[in-house]
Amino acid sequence: MAGIRLTPEEPEMLVGTPPRPQLPPSVAGAAGGSGGLEMASDDERSIAADSWSVRSEYGSTLDDDQRYADAAEVLAASAASANFPSAASDYCSDKDYEDPGDVEGSLLGLQSYWDASYTEDLANFQEHGHTGEIWFGADVMDTVAVWTKSLCSIIDGRIPSGQDSIESEVDENLFYNYPVLDVGTGNGLLLQALAKQGFTDLTGTDYSKGAVELARNLVARDGFSSINFLVDDILETKLDRKFKIITDKGTLDAIGLHPDGRAKRIIYWESISNLVEPGGIVVITSCNHTKDELLQEVEDFTKRKFGKENVDEGAGDVSEIFRYIDHVRTYPTIMFGGIEGSQVCTVAFQRV
Repeated sequence: MAGIRLTPEEPEMLVGTPPRPQLPPSVAGAAGGSGGLEMASDDERSIAADSWSVRSEYGSTLDDDQRYADAAEVLAASAASANFPSAASDYCSDKDYEDPGDVEGSLLGLQSYWDASYTEDLANFQEHGHTGEIWFGADVMDTVAVWTKSLCSIIDGRIPSGQDSIESEVDENLFYNYPVLDVGTGNGLLLQALAKQGFTDLTGTDYSKGAVELARNLVARDGFSSINFLVDDILETKLDRKFKIITDKGTLDAIGLHPDGRAKRIIYWESISNLVEPGGIVVITSCNHTKDELLQEVEDFTKRKFGKENVDEGAGDVSEIFRYIDHVRTYPTIMFGGIEGSQVCTVAFQRV
């Protein structure tokens, strides 16, 4: 079931640090496909999304009540200045179209929220040396890095097997200089994990200056100073190059939580389609969307771009922008309500 974020790795907390809230159990889609899966309601998604915690490794210096009170003020100010409808109202740009993959607007969809969060994380790093959160946990991050490496044989022209190839060996001469972009990179730790797999041309972007400054400090400390970080908003990108590989670990989730998330997700896919090279791959990790929802979103984007009639008729190659490659099949699964699923999904698409 879509709609919750994995609790990050639990470090030892200092005395007096408030404990992290426990998230309710849920699942992120049946492992074998959509077959009869009951999807979460928008209310369930919103509640779960708002359960995400934003803390440093040793815990937040603000209690949750104060953090959300401050963020509520940010939301109100943003709504007034940008003329948003409130999150409680019908905020969608396209009100006549009901998208089952939509989630309700949340504070976590606002840049102001993340600016405040990374400002705190940066201060915690400078004072205590802590890296901040690893979204979805270190195990998922490492799986994404290894699995992304295994996909390089597809870029090289080999036929995908349709099975996880996480354990397979890949000739580093095939991919070591592939340009890689991590959008919404945060503290940049996914790029460090990719560097450990042999990638050398690595770029991370984030719209938060605090995130980029934190990421730069971390690579300098950890010996990965060749990784490049830039302040850039994927929805208004100024990047003027293309990449063989684009990774996204939670960024599309956050975009979808903006009060105008549906419209911004369309802009997201437009930007991604322009930044990835033909034949290149896009690897998206999400806790707010199932594999099937991501596939549907890509199909909907294609229909918007080329017109529904052309897509339905299969009018040559123009009817496909991204081709589904595979998804990670090795994440732990849980049973909830008689349905087996995982709390996170990672899906790969190839640019046609």
